[in-house]
Amino acid sequence: MELRTLEYFVAVAEEGSFTRAAARCHVVQPAISQQIQGLERELGEPLFERLHRRVVLTRGGVALLPHARACLAAAEAASVEFADRAGLRGGSFTLGTVGALESTPIPALLGEYYRRHPGVAVSLVGASSPSLLTGVRDGSLDAAVMAAPKEDLSKSVGTRVLLQDWIVAVVPAGSRAADRPLTLDEVSREPVITYGPDSGVRGFISDAFAAKGLPLDVVYATNNVALQIALVVENVGIALAPGSSPAPAADRRVVVVPVLPSIVFQKVFLWRVDKPLGAPLSAFLDMWKELTPAVPPGPDGEFARFPFPPAG
Repeated sequence: MELRTLEYFVAVAEEGSFTRAAARCHVVQPAISQQIQGLERELGEPLFERLHRRVVLTRGGVALLPHARACLAAAEAASVEFADRAGLRGGSFTLGTVGALESTPIPALLGEYYRRHPGVAVSLVGASSPSLLTGVRDGSLDAAVMAAPKEDLSKSVGTRVLLQDWIVAVVPAGSRAADRPLTLDEVSREPVITYGPDSGVRGFISDAFAAKGLPLDVVYATNNVALQIALVVENVGIALAPGSSPAPAADRRVVVVPVLPSIVFQKVFLWRVDKPLGAPLSAFLDMWKELTPAVPPGPDGEFARFPFPPAG
């Protein structure tokens, strides 16, 4: 009793027709009929009653159907499992990323993933948040780390929060004390260096100024935080950058000050949920879930967040 014969038997049972079963299995009808006849000889009784326009199961066929389906399901499960094992020995997945991931769990997760699955090649692709979302949607990226989009993606995209972040102002050293916040009104009267219009973070910044009815004078736009800092050093203007980025705090030529009211956003890990996951990405998500209890949780049980900005 071969799996292919059982596949033909189930197809005829479900289609009620040898012709439709042959089309479903992409074979000619005589091949289906020959296999079913051989199965009936092997089992010693007929499996179908041939009527004028259709075929129906005999009592023997009814008894065989659940066993045939179970055999096919078990074979499929075994095939999937070993395909997954092969994928983890030499597969790959592509992860799109925005900048400033040093303060997220991603580097530690990728390090542990490499130790567990050294044969999997992980490609890291840098881009802006909207471009990354497009890549996840069209399948060119398996997953992405980006600023959380404002639209509801729950039907097609799964997300996990990596970081609760906020915007800070970066000014030349000596021009302002680090404990003296800048209001949006003050920032609106200065030339600003910040992310380009293609960045998800730029949307949060623009919305905050618009909500206050304030202009936002962006004189230089770049998604490279290190370049933003270099322009601040050159006295081009004030940079508006993520508080999670380690670059401003590490540069003694600039000072990081809070912005009030706070401009808060999240960085998330997201992937498509409306199609099967590849083995490498599935293993990454499973590992993340396994390791989450070992990481100090935030208020909602996710990874610890970057410290929140002052209220205001």
